[in-house]
Amino acid sequence: MNKDTPNTERYIAIARACLKAINDTAENAGNREQKIQAVYEAIDSAFQAEFAEYRQSVAIMGTVLERIASGELSQDKAIDLARKTLDQQPDSTRNALMH
Repeated sequence: MNKDTPNTERYIAIARACLKAINDTAENAGNREQKIQAVYEAIDSAFQAEFAEYRQSVAIMGTVLERIASGELSQDKAIDLARKTLDQQPDSTRNALMH
């Protein structure tokens, strides 16, 4: 994996969560299915945490698009609203691939 890609930190965080879950389940008693479920939950939690910012940004942009699509804004106000929304977008969501 190229360390310069925007998602390197996300992949590393998810990998660490997976390894921690695997190590934790290896030390604990329990059946195989319980251990698999624990690793699955760790992976899911890590993904949810890493992509929360994307989901929030998408929700905000959806709201802005709905306002623009309503036709109630003048062209200048729609453009201004779109620019302000893009300017407030978190750095981690700018031009970053999701995978």
